[in-house]
Amino acid sequence: MVYYETSGEEQLAKEIELGRLLFAGQCDFIASANNMKALPPVTLPEICFAGRSNVGKSSLVNALTGRRMLARTSQTPGRTRQLIFFNLASRLQLVDLPGYGYASAPKADIKAWTNLTRRYLAGRPSLQRVFLLIDSRRGIGPADRDIMNLLDKTAISWAVVMTKADKQKTETLSIICNETAEKIGKHVAAYPKLFVTSSESGVGIKTLRAHLARLCLPKEDLAAT
Repeated sequence: MVYYETSGEEQLAKEIELGRLLFAGQCDFIASANNMKALPPVTLPEICFAGRSNVGKSSLVNALTGRRMLARTSQTPGRTRQLIFFNLASRLQLVDLPGYGYASAPKADIKAWTNLTRRYLAGRPSLQRVFLLIDSRRGIGPADRDIMNLLDKTAISWAVVMTKADKQKTETLSIICNETAEKIGKHVAAYPKLFVTSSESGVGIKTLRAHLARLCLPKEDLAAT
């Protein structure tokens, strides 16, 4: 089964090149926010990466941008505790969200950043799509289902990115991806295809870049911004 969108070979190659060029551009830290008032102004189309603590959000941002230290990564769940905003080539805004679920932090802090994440997802007008990261070793959990239902309720387009694909045997990965695809097919706001990735091996990164290139501000519109 193919989990990501494909087209003719020529068109796919063109889209992958557009994605490469986009992510080869300048990518700068804009701001970090621990409350809604601290969010940066709405200026560009915005996409965000959400998921459980330690699912690999920061690692995915680094892999997409080709910058190993752009987003901080850690083996300790809950390292990202604010919304982190990046400007990609003045065409797209990337947002690394705090993880939800288990984290090595006080319960009050976990509750605060989980509430912030939910408020952001429900009320950011520039948000084009949420990429919900699912650990390919575990599949969809209860906390993931809560976020899926929230995004459906608020009519925000979202897509699933399977992470850490290199940690699974091919057969097991295929089973989990099939189960995940079946589950997201029941959600009205979900993009119907999965993106299967590994930040370590690079699997699926080019395809995801190509998809993100479709959501960004076109180059011809830069002069008007």
